[in-house]
Amino acid sequence: METVASVFHGKLNILINNVGNQIWKPTVEYTAQDFAFHISANFESAYHLCQISYPLLKASGAGNIIFMSSISGVTYYLSSGSLYSATKVPSLAAALTQLTKNLACEWANDGIRTNRVAPGFIRTPLREPFLNDEHTRKAGCTQAPLRRIGEAEEVSPLVAFLCMPTASYITGQTICVDGGATVKSSPT
Repeated sequence: METVASVFHGKLNILINNVGNQIWKPTVEYTAQDFAFHISANFESAYHLCQISYPLLKASGAGNIIFMSSISGVTYYLSSGSLYSATKVPSLAAALTQLTKNLACEWANDGIRTNRVAPGFIRTPLREPFLNDEHTRKAGCTQAPLRRIGEAEEVSPLVAFLCMPTASYITGQTICVDGGATVKSSPT
């Protein structure tokens, strides 16, 4: 953080917490080490980065934290057409949702806003192997009323907007970019 502080003159306007990792196997096969890996990679890293960034965000007077995490923390979501992530990923995404809300309240007086962007089935390099599987690709398309896979270019403008002064009254929110998947009562 000392390097960041010197490069940005002691202030940080935007922190994007965009980390995620997955071990693809059924919940009953998860070891304690597997679960600890998920907690560390998907929650603790974001939490601690917020902690160490806090002084720089506060110094800016208008700090923004964006957490990137899936829609699985908002609703049931058949991630990548597999039930293998049906318990682990949603639990951590829900934890980030709550962290977003807590920090929005705790750090508001310091001029820091926090929001969470929750993408649905979006084409990314991490998703490409799953998109090569026709069953998984179709499952991803049928989960959303728009019946297609989203593109990263459809998520990034929202992230940029949330960091702009015009969004200065938005904090503590989770905004889904999912083609409508979260408005359905269950996957089809």
